[in-house]
Amino acid sequence: MPTSQDMTTHFDPGLLDALQHQVALFARRAEQTRLGSVGQVRSSMDRAAYLLLNRLDREGPMGVKALAAGMGIDSSTVTRQVAPLVDTGLVKRTSHPEDGRAVVLQLSPRGQARLEEVRTSRRALMAQVTDGWSDEEKESFCSLLTRFNTALSARQNGHPHPLEQAGAS
Repeated sequence: MPTSQDMTTHFDPGLLDALQHQVALFARRAEQTRLGSVGQVRSSMDRAAYLLLNRLDREGPMGVKALAAGMGIDSSTVTRQVAPLVDTGLVKRTSHPEDGRAVVLQLSPRGQARLEEVRTSRRALMAQVTDGWSDEEKESFCSLLTRFNTALSARQNGHPHPLEQAGAS
């Protein structure tokens, strides 16, 4: 199996340095935006809260284990992250419809309203930041960013990169 060093020799080190630098800048600016310094307070929401609320909105009520599995994190982490959302009324705990002993997490009306407020603000920010970009450029950037995030997620979940698989054969 090739080492990390072997894999980077196939690529331009300067390009890889530029890529990692841009990813670091992106992460910092994304954090600043989350805190409201770029996108204003309306878009400010803890990253974990935003991702949890989004998943509950898109997939409906679910238990902690299902939520954790879908997000690729530990159940205890989800439990910790959900607690303040329940305390502030953004998420509610309800009985499972088929097993009254089990608890499911559900987006509350207040949580739905807050999530929509943040989404609207972030959409406006994305429109502002990409003003002057063609639809094709926006689609390409979104596609490449999705691909990048998918590759990072696969790596973190123990699924090797195709170059690593090729070297293992």
